[in-house]
Amino acid sequence: MEQPLRFSDFSLAGKKALVTGAGRGIGRALTLGLVHAGAQVAVTGRDREAIEGVADEATALGGKAFAACLDVSDMGSIEAGFSRCLDRLNGLDILINNAGVEQVCDSLSVDDTLWDKIMGVNLKGAFFCAKAAGQAMIRNKSGSIVNVCSLTSYVGVPTATSYTCSKSGLLGMTRALAAEWAGMGIRVNGIAPGYFRTRLTDAFYENGDWTQSMRAKIPMGRFGRLEDLMGAVVFLCSDASTYITGQVITIDGGYLASI
Repeated sequence: MEQPLRFSDFSLAGKKALVTGAGRGIGRALTLGLVHAGAQVAVTGRDREAIEGVADEATALGGKAFAACLDVSDMGSIEAGFSRCLDRLNGLDILINNAGVEQVCDSLSVDDTLWDKIMGVNLKGAFFCAKAAGQAMIRNKSGSIVNVCSLTSYVGVPTATSYTCSKSGLLGMTRALAAEWAGMGIRVNGIAPGYFRTRLTDAFYENGDWTQSMRAKIPMGRFGRLEDLMGAVVFLCSDASTYITGQVITIDGGYLASI
């Protein structure tokens, strides 16, 4: 007889997670969401003060978290950072590939330095973090990777060509790794946040006309709150989603559905 769904299936108690770019914004919110669900979290990023602040915030809430410096644009830092975190966590069940960069720039002004910077973090860095996580997860034939994609994984945004290319690539990477690693017990999914104000997207929100126009295009009539992202990520990392892989959940207040 099939077992009924239990609320405990949504718990992350005992799970060991690593979040990249966790010092602020979406990374911070997802870290706190994982901690609330019971996971122990390695809070990683380049800014030691920022990641230590998030780790302290998580532990103050009764969770288990620690900070570890990790620069996803540096292959040596990925290798050393994962090694340290896995030793301290004693394994890895969850990776949240969140680290990302963006710079508003019209396409005719993009040079190879800017292109390499954005692609190096958003796509190359994400792949090699996924590879490091996959190598650890395969030992237990179990694991969940969640890539933070974007609406630009699906649609073009003016002045964000490099970013759009990187996030479209991340969507493809999500599907490819899901197909390749499913037999190893590793699930690879993603979320695609809609319009959420963070330091990364501040430049857009500083334009009042853009803000008014964009809000009017969102069926739910508001921009996203960072806590709106937590539930989907906890679900994708939990035993409640064990037959889901290669999927990206769009969290956008209905924006894509309406265009």
